[in-house]
Amino acid sequence: MGEKIVAGAFDLSDRQRYRRKLHQCLEGLERLLAERRFDRPRNLMGMEIELNLAGSDGMPRMMNGQVLERIASRDFQTELGMFNLEVNIVPHHLDGRVLDQLAEELRTGLGYADRKAGEVDAGIMMIGILPTVGSADMVRANLSAVDRYALLNDQMVAARGEDFSLDIEGVEHLVCTSGSITPEAACTSVQLHLQVTPERFADVWNAAQAVAAVQVALGANSPFLFGRELWRESRPPLFQQATDTRPPELQNQGVRPRTWFGERWIGSAYELFEENLRYFPPLLAICEEEDPLRVLDEGGVPRLQELILHNGTVYRWNRPVYGLSGGVPHLRVENRVLPAGPTVADVIANTALYYGLVRALAEESRPVWTRMPFTAAAENFETACRRGIDAELLWPRPGRSGGLTRVPAVELVRDELLPLAAAGLDAWNIEPADRDRYLGIIEERCKRRTNGASWQADTYHRAREAGLGRDAALAAMTRRYAELMQDGEPVHSWPVGVPGT
Repeated sequence: MGEKIVAGAFDLSDRQRYRRKLHQCLEGLERLLAERRFDRPRNLMGMEIELNLAGSDGMPRMMNGQVLERIASRDFQTELGMFNLEVNIVPHHLDGRVLDQLAEELRTGLGYADRKAGEVDAGIMMIGILPTVGSADMVRANLSAVDRYALLNDQMVAARGEDFSLDIEGVEHLVCTSGSITPEAACTSVQLHLQVTPERFADVWNAAQAVAAVQVALGANSPFLFGRELWRESRPPLFQQATDTRPPELQNQGVRPRTWFGERWIGSAYELFEENLRYFPPLLAICEEEDPLRVLDEGGVPRLQELILHNGTVYRWNRPVYGLSGGVPHLRVENRVLPAGPTVADVIANTALYYGLVRALAEESRPVWTRMPFTAAAENFETACRRGIDAELLWPRPGRSGGLTRVPAVELVRDELLPLAAAGLDAWNIEPADRDRYLGIIEERCKRRTNGASWQADTYHRAREAGLGRDAALAAMTRRYAELMQDGEPVHSWPVGVPGT
C-alpha cells in the first residue's frame, strides 16, 4: 500500500495531472473561441510528405539517420521507421502561381535529398506503401532512434496488452501479428493543411470528409503490403489495425479506434477536440508548466501543449489542429487522406483537386453534407480504399430529388467535381494556367482509369506472367516505379511493364 503504481514511463499521478491539464486546455480553447481571439483569414496552406528510403535493388534501407545527416536541412525530419523521412514545405498563400511554385520547390528539395541518399546507396521514393517492405522489417529495432517514437510505442503496446493483429482481406488475404506499432511506418502520406477561421472550420472539415473518398479513389497508390495484393489503398486498414490499442473485447463493445474516420458531421471545431478527450485515453502524459487558464486571465494566449500532444495521438483522416504563430492562435484542417506519390506532378494535381473542391463545397448554398448522411461518406471512404479508381460512390446528383445515386468515381469527378474544383481554385485566385494544368492531370486519370495503384498492380501482374516469382516481381516493379518517378511524368502516362521481363 502507498507504493507508486507505474505503467510504462508514467505513474498514476502523472496521468491524473495530465487529464486535469487536458480539461483545462479544452476550457481554454472554449474561451479563446468565445472571445474571438483567432487569426484573421490568411488563405494559408501547408504540406508535409512522408517518404521511403529504398536501395537500387528496390529494397528498403533502414538508414534515415545517415541520410538526414547528409541532407543537413531542417526541412527534412525523421518519421516513425528507420526507412522513412518527412519533408515539410513552408506555408504558402493559396493564390497566383502557388501550384507551380510548390512543384518547383518539391522537385528541387526531393532531387537534392535523393542525391545525398545516393551516397549511401539509398534513394527517395514517394509511394504510399513500399511494395518490397516485409513483415520481418516491422520490428521495434527498426523504429527511428527518437525518444518520442519509443515512448509512443511502449504506451500503445501497454494499452493494447497483447500483440497487434493485422487482418486485411482484399485481392489476397494478409494475416499477421506485431509486437510493436512499427507496421504503421509502412504508411506514407501527403498531409495538406489549410488555416481557417473558427466560423468556417466546420464547413471546411465537413467538405473534406465528404470528398475523402474521391481523393482516395483518384489518388490510391498502396495496393501491396508485406508481399500481398490487398486494397487499392491499403494504408487506412493498416494504419487502423497497427495503432489499435483496443483488445478484441473493447472492439466488440464498440469502443472507437484511435485511427478514425469519425461518425457525424460537425457544427464547430470545438466538437472534435472535445470528442478526442471524451473518447480516447491519453497515451503520453507529459505535462508542461503552463497554466492555460491563468495565461488567459492575464490576457495572454496559452500554447495548450497537452491538448496538442493528445490530439496528435488520435489519427483522424481529417484532423483539427490548434497552433500559434506570432503569439496569435489559429486553427487548421489537416487532411491526411492521400498516399505519397507517384510523382511531384501527381502530388500537386491531388493538391489542386483537394483545395479546389473544399473551397467550392464549403461555400455551396446547399452543402453536400446536408444532402448526404455521414454513414454514406464513411461507406464511400471504405469503398474507395478497396476499389480505387474503379470505385462507385454514393452521391446526391443535381436535378434529382431525394436520395443518393451510386456513380462511378471517374464519372462523378469528370462530370461534376472537376468543374467545382476549377471554380474553387478560381475563388482562391489560382492562375488559370496552373489550374488547368493540374486539374488536367486528374481528368486524364479519369479518362484512362489509371492511378498509382492500378499501375503498380498491372505492372506486377505483367512481371508474374513473364515468369518472375512474387518477390522478384515486386522488386522489379518497385525499381521501374522509381525510374518513372524520377522522370516526373504523371502516372497516367506511364507505360505498363517491367523492362527485361
